[in-house]
Amino acid sequence: MIDFRLTETDRAQLERTRAEAMICRRYARELDENEEEMIPDTLPEADDFYAQAGPVPSTGPEDTQGPVMMLLQTMGHYWGDYSVRLKRPMRGGLGNAALAAAGTEEQKRKWGDLLLSMAITEPGCGSDPSRVATTAVLDETTNEWILNGEKIFVTTGIRAHGVVLWATIDKSAGRAGIKSFLVEKGTPGFEVPHKEKKLGIRADDTAAYVFKDCRIPRENLLGLDESIPKASSGGFRGVMKTFNMTRPLTAAMGLGIAEAALDATREELEAAGVVLDYTAGPGGLGRLSAAAERFMRLEALFEASKLATLQCGWMAGQGLPNNLESSVCKAHAGSAVRQITQGCIEILGAAGVSREHLFEKWMRDCRITDIYEGTGEIQRLIIARGLLDYTRHDLK
Repeated sequence: MIDFRLTETDRAQLERTRAEAMICRRYARELDENEEEMIPDTLPEADDFYAQAGPVPSTGPEDTQGPVMMLLQTMGHYWGDYSVRLKRPMRGGLGNAALAAAGTEEQKRKWGDLLLSMAITEPGCGSDPSRVATTAVLDETTNEWILNGEKIFVTTGIRAHGVVLWATIDKSAGRAGIKSFLVEKGTPGFEVPHKEKKLGIRADDTAAYVFKDCRIPRENLLGLDESIPKASSGGFRGVMKTFNMTRPLTAAMGLGIAEAALDATREELEAAGVVLDYTAGPGGLGRLSAAAERFMRLEALFEASKLATLQCGWMAGQGLPNNLESSVCKAHAGSAVRQITQGCIEILGAAGVSREHLFEKWMRDCRITDIYEGTGEIQRLIIARGLLDYTRHDLK
C-alpha cells in the first residue's frame, strides 16, 4: 500500500531542509538581478548553520523510502530558491544520473566524483533529441572518437567538470545511432563560449558548448556499446531511461516553487482578512469570496500534482517500471506550477508583480519545469503512446 504519511524522522529532515531553504531565499533577488555572477559554492551562513543544526536523524525501515524523500527534500530546497544552495554539492548533475544508469563500473569509478552536465539540446534540435546532429567519428588508427557539433542550454554547464554528450555515430541509423560520450573540461577542441541569458532561473549557470575536432579516448563511450541495432533505438533508448527519475525531480523542483508562492499568498490573504474555509464541503466553494475560492482551487491543483510526483518516486523505490508515470507527473506539474504562480499573482494584484516580493520571479523560474527534460507536449506524446499504444508514425 502506498502511504505518504510522514514519520517524526521524516519531519525532522524536512524541517532542516526548510531552514536551509529560508537562508537561500535571502539571496534569491540579488543573484537573479546579477545573473552574470556565479553563485558561491557555499554561502557565508553554512558553517554556523551546520554547527548549530546537529546531525541529521538516521532513517529506519518505517520511514519514507529514499526516492520519495528525495522528491520531498527537492521540493523543500526549491521552496527557498531555484538556484541558490547553502552548500552546493560537487556532484549530482544530470550527467551523473546518466553515468549511474548506463556507465560501466570502470567509468563510474573514474568519473563518479566529478560534476557532470548533460548536453542534448542543439540550435536545430530541441524537443526531439532523436534529431541530434553533433557527430562522433571513430578514428581507428588512434582509437579515438572525434566530436564535432554545438550544444546550447547546458544546465550547470559552467560549473561542471565534464559532460555527457549526445552525438550520433551514424546519421542514417536515426535514433539507433545516438550514443553518449564522457568529455572532460579542458579537452582540446571543447569550448565553452558563453553563459546563456534566460527569462527565468537567471542565476543558474546554463552554458553553450562547441566541439571542434575534439578527440576523446575510445573508452569514453558511455556503456562501451558501439553496436547499432536495426530493430530498436539501441543506446538512445537506454540513455532515455535516465529521465524516468529526473523527470519527477524536475516536477518536484517546480512544485517547490509553486508551494512557496502558495504559502506567501496564503499569508497575504489571511493578513487581509480573507477567510479560507476548508470545511465548506462539496459545492461550498461558491459561498466563499472569489479570492478564497480561486486560491483553494490552486491548492487542490498543487496537491494533485504532488501526489502524482510522489507516486512516481514510490514506484522507482519499489523497482517498478515508471516511464509512463514519470511523463504524467512531469506534464501535470509543468502545467500546474505555471497556473499556480500566475494565479497567485492575479489574486494579489499589484503586490504580485512588485519586485519587492518574489512572486514574479517564481512565475519566471517555474517556466523551466515545462520545458527541459522533455517539454509538456513531448510528455503528452509519450503518455499517448503508453495509454493508447500509438507508434511514433501514428503520432506524426
